[in-house]
Amino acid sequence: MEDSSPKEDNPGVLKLLEALKQAIQELQAHPTHKSVQSNSSPIKALLELENESDSIISKDPLLSTLSRHLAELKILVETLERNRGYGLRSFLTRRVSTYSISRVAGSIESEIQALMDRGSIDSLINALKDPWKDEDELARLLSQFEHRVSQGFNPELQDSVLKSKAFSVLQTVLCDPNCSKQIREKAAFCVAALIRFNKDVFVGQVNMGDTIQALLEMKSAHSVKVLCELITFIKSPFVDVILCNGELPKILTLLESKDLSMKVVVFNCILEIGYFGRKEAVEAMLNGGLIEKLVELQRSEFGGDLIGMGKYGNENEESEGKKREKKFLENHPFASCVARFAVQLEVGEGLRKREKRAFKPEILEKVREASVNDAEAATIIAEVLWGSSP
Repeated sequence: MEDSSPKEDNPGVLKLLEALKQAIQELQAHPTHKSVQSNSSPIKALLELENESDSIISKDPLLSTLSRHLAELKILVETLERNRGYGLRSFLTRRVSTYSISRVAGSIESEIQALMDRGSIDSLINALKDPWKDEDELARLLSQFEHRVSQGFNPELQDSVLKSKAFSVLQTVLCDPNCSKQIREKAAFCVAALIRFNKDVFVGQVNMGDTIQALLEMKSAHSVKVLCELITFIKSPFVDVILCNGELPKILTLLESKDLSMKVVVFNCILEIGYFGRKEAVEAMLNGGLIEKLVELQRSEFGGDLIGMGKYGNENEESEGKKREKKFLENHPFASCVARFAVQLEVGEGLRKREKRAFKPEILEKVREASVNDAEAATIIAEVLWGSSP
């Protein structure tokens, strides 16, 4: 594949692109007639950089588009300078030139960003080829890439990612047990960010089996959070692979972690599995002791119940009630967790109506068996029967 990024052996290019981008952004932030005059700060900086860039850009054919835009900008500014009179023709020429300068400035910014993206992706791919060489630098590049992709869809950026095969390389590092946990977690964040960037393009590239195994193997709140995101993106087919690969018991075991943040993200993951999982996945969780674990969590200091908070007389009471509920859940993440799981089954996409009806009595029976007394059982059963805030 032909290199399509600024030359890595010429550090002056990236420095120049950064300076040009900053000047363009300043120009676009103040798009007035005065700001596009040759003696204004943004234009003056751009023209100085255009003169400085001749020796750098002219030597790199990959920067030819940017060079043409800069030359066009210089001509437009000169045209504007020649039409300072007060006649109608001068006035119209100034208006057209001002608009054209703003348009060219936008084109310059887009081209600069595309060049910088290609450069940063190339640097990342090169670093991923030898992930043990400089882990700190690789971690920085991964975080930078995740941040860039998280800014929203961009067709030029997507094209660069696809040409570089970055998604495949990131998955390889994520699934490599010889890489450090920090690097694997950051690679996982990038995988999730790319799917958020364009689900239609990148979901099909996910190696589900190996990715699930790698994320659970790391046993970290960060990796389980990514797993939860992937369930949300890929839905029932992803849960099917979790079930078929025998990974559900590992997820249930993580509910017993001493790390509260881990337990919270695992519970969220279980809620997603409940929403998208088919009958077999739900059965596997119930048979694996899920309800017993949830009853224990609800009984803990981070549990409690939300019963009563969801009953409102009017809109004002509803608003206040939701605020109280949200605040309570911040400090008690497992409040009404049994009912919240039951609600996910009820409103979810994975089960048929008759399957949803069949699971409710089973859940109630397991609640009775797991409760320490009748009062605890009665409270949880009431929440499950009447519904609680999901």
